[in-house]
Amino acid sequence: MYCMKRLDFRALAPQAQEQVRRKAVQAVQEGMTRVEAARLYGVTRQAVGAWVQRYEAGGAAALKAARRGRPRGTGTLLPWQAAQTARTVVDRCPDQLKLPFWLWTREAVAELIARRYGVKPSVWTVGRMLRRWGFTPQKPVRRALEQNPKEVRRWLRETYPRIRAQAKRQRAEIYWGDEMGLRSDHVGGTSYGRKGSPPVIPATGKRFGCNMISAITNRGRLMFMVFRRRFTHEVFRDFLGRFVRQANRKTFLILDRHPVHLSAPVRRWLEAHQRQVRVFYLPGYSPELNPDEYLNQDVKANAVKRRRPENQRELIDDVRSYLYSTQRQPEIVRNYFQAQPVRYAAV
Repeated sequence: MYCMKRLDFRALAPQAQEQVRRKAVQAVQEGMTRVEAARLYGVTRQAVGAWVQRYEAGGAAALKAARRGRPRGTGTLLPWQAAQTARTVVDRCPDQLKLPFWLWTREAVAELIARRYGVKPSVWTVGRMLRRWGFTPQKPVRRALEQNPKEVRRWLRETYPRIRAQAKRQRAEIYWGDEMGLRSDHVGGTSYGRKGSPPVIPATGKRFGCNMISAITNRGRLMFMVFRRRFTHEVFRDFLGRFVRQANRKTFLILDRHPVHLSAPVRRWLEAHQRQVRVFYLPGYSPELNPDEYLNQDVKANAVKRRRPENQRELIDDVRSYLYSTQRQPEIVRNYFQAQPVRYAAV
């Protein structure tokens, strides 16, 4: 029997592949064994067996040449679909769209694309899409559900520009203030260790803490007070007294709506010192609008994380030392205003 030389079936054109499949199946139907048909057409016995099974299950149509190249519907988006997907990732959260995700991961974006457009891209394809659209994985900023977006827009477009213009007319300096608590058991950053064996950091089992109030300007000025007591209106009035003495000029102080800031004793004190300081309040539940929050993060990450205080006195000394150092480097304070959410306050 004539035997064709074994050929690379994958190298044939689709139509040629289809013709070989049809002839091999026909030969088997006419009584030739699968081994003989495979030897005759230069393919493997397993290939002939698979073709026969396909023919028996689906008829001649099952032997037709398949479309080559990347399968349709597995990752290609039209320009308008890509733009709409990118806009959705920016404007919405996955759970708002009833997707089973909390954050926008590659899997979440793939699920969004599949539901909207019937396209099923792999996570690697989604990753390439996101990079092409200018997206990178980032730690999300928390935003309270109670925040009123209309108030935030009004603050950015109307209220703060009006405060800035008023400060310019009165030659007043704008400060941004905030307070926070610090604890000895705060853990920040990472430390290398063997996989599956987290590194152990020896530290005192005692828990202690302190509090700090600070105020900064976009020109790099920093005022602060570190204290042991609970934050009350007496403590805040003490800070305001120091603040006014150190400022030596009319100041505008922007604060959040902490109950102490809004308390009656503090309001009375401010009325008595309105020639020296005026206080304005940020929209509720909007810490991301306050540049002083970035000083707080800096202190937690660098004043508390790098050393292990053994008592409250050491913790307070570490925090004060770091704040004094920052106070002498106004360029560091000015950099707090370069973060995207607070860049509006940089001028």
